[in-house]
Amino acid sequence: MRKLFLLIKSARPKQWLKNLALYAALLFSGFFFHQEAEQLAYFWQVSYAFLIFCILTSSIYLLNDLMDIENDRLHPFKKNRPLASGQLPAALAVFGLIAGLMVVFFLSLHLPTFFKLLALAYVLLQLFYSIKLKQLAIIDIVAIALGFLIRVYAGAVVVNLHMNVWFLLTVVSASLFMAVGKRQSERTLLSNNHVKFARASLKKYSQRLLDQYTSMFATATWLTYAIFTFQSYTSGVNLLYEKFPNLYFFLPKTLHSQKLLMLTLPLVIFGVMRYLQLIYEENKGEAPEDILLKDKTLLTAVFLWLFMVMLVIYA
Repeated sequence: MRKLFLLIKSARPKQWLKNLALYAALLFSGFFFHQEAEQLAYFWQVSYAFLIFCILTSSIYLLNDLMDIENDRLHPFKKNRPLASGQLPAALAVFGLIAGLMVVFFLSLHLPTFFKLLALAYVLLQLFYSIKLKQLAIIDIVAIALGFLIRVYAGAVVVNLHMNVWFLLTVVSASLFMAVGKRQSERTLLSNNHVKFARASLKKYSQRLLDQYTSMFATATWLTYAIFTFQSYTSGVNLLYEKFPNLYFFLPKTLHSQKLLMLTLPLVIFGVMRYLQLIYEENKGEAPEDILLKDKTLLTAVFLWLFMVMLVIYA
């Protein structure tokens, strides 16, 4: 049971949080509760794809730990990982890796071809990232962003949904922003006499350059989201005015808008500002999933944003 626990720990279930990106296209499409005849509801179809990606990403983490086991044993922090510390036998990790990939293969058999291709692209991307890309400055950050983009597309193709180009740019900007924030925190290795343990690409990022990247992608995140909301019309507003026609007379013309998704923009801007504060003031950018799970302020902002998006699009 202990070895099973260590295997699950090496699979990094906390990282499954990133796979919520598969729901993004469904959420903003207006089809979150849609169901076609003799088919599962769209939500359950995407949830099935989410499960597959959780198994897939966990298998990839096992592969990464197996490939980096020798380097991790010399690392001041990674040496405590189950594989690097010797608590988890490598043979068991290999078994978990093969079993995970086989489960992904069989679960994906009846899904669209493009979903299978995206899953394969994700595996190849992570494989190349582990072998070479993570050692290349700039390319390593782009590779992380591409992983999020693949997730979003995978969630969209499984139910054949269209995605707004500005929404895609928001996803790219946000993922680049988080990737740069991760590099900001990892740079503490260079400032804490752990230079030899830092990855090669990290040594090519000066603090000034990372600051510029952080500022650029933080701005791009909220700005692309703003343009996306400005272009999004909420058809439900017509029904609102039909039921309550006096609203036309009560509200000033300034507030007669069908683009109510703009109301969620302040929460996105606040979220970006809070994330910047955590990166610079508390040096917590290395694990974005931990920030989202542990920082109550940011978590509250995310839940309020999600509630408002659901309210505007569906209520």
